[in-house]
Amino acid sequence: MHNPLRNEADVFRLVVIIVGAAALVVALTLITRPVYGVLLAALLIGLGVGFAWRGTRGSEPRSIQAPRSTDSTRRILVVANQTAAGRELLEEIRNRCRGVDCEALLVSPALVGSRSQRWASDIDEGLDLARERMARSVTALRGVGVEVRAEVGDPDPNMAIEDALRVFPADEIIISTLPPGESRWLEHDVVERTRREVDLPMTHVVVDLEAERAAVAPHTNAA
Repeated sequence: MHNPLRNEADVFRLVVIIVGAAALVVALTLITRPVYGVLLAALLIGLGVGFAWRGTRGSEPRSIQAPRSTDSTRRILVVANQTAAGRELLEEIRNRCRGVDCEALLVSPALVGSRSQRWASDIDEGLDLARERMARSVTALRGVGVEVRAEVGDPDPNMAIEDALRVFPADEIIISTLPPGESRWLEHDVVERTRREVDLPMTHVVVDLEAERAAVAPHTNAA
C-alpha cells in the first residue's frame, strides 16, 4: 500500500494544505453562509489531499536502467556525504581499484535541514560542506592513483543516484552512511531502495566518524 507520508517533505506539504484549507474555512464562513463555507472548504481539502497523494507516488519503487560501459574500465559510482572522507570508504574504493583500470564518480547529495529551508533556497551551507568533504576525499584517492571526479547531487540521495546514472555508466555502486541509529539515509531506506530499483551490484559501507576521531585523538595529543 502506498504511504503518502514517507518523509518530512510529504508531511510539510500536507500541513501547508491543511493550514491553507483552515484559513479558507474561516474566510468563507465570514463572507457567506457557514454551511456553504464548510462544504466548499471540505471540497478544497479533499482536492488538496488528493494532489498531495499523487505528488508522493513518485516515491514508490521503480526500476532504474543504468547505461553500461563499453570498455574494460571499472567505473564505480560512490554516494556519500558526511562520510565522504571516511577511512572505511576510502579503503573500500582503493581495494576495488587496486590492479585494474578504474574510474570513480563521487556524488555528495547536498545536506538540507528541512523542506522549509529548500523552499527558501537556504542550501548554501549544505553545498559548501559537501564540497569540502568531496575535496578531501578526491585528494586522498588521487594520492593512491585512483582517477576520481566529484559533484554535488540532489538533496534526495536516490534522486542523486538516478541523475548520476544518466551520465555515468557505472559498473557498481558504493553507498556510504553513518552507523544505524545515526544515519538519516538508513532511516529513509536509501540503501534498500537502491537495491530494489537499480540493477547494479551495490556495496553499503558504514563509516563511524566518532570512532575515527577517537582513533586519531591519541596520536594528536602525543604530538
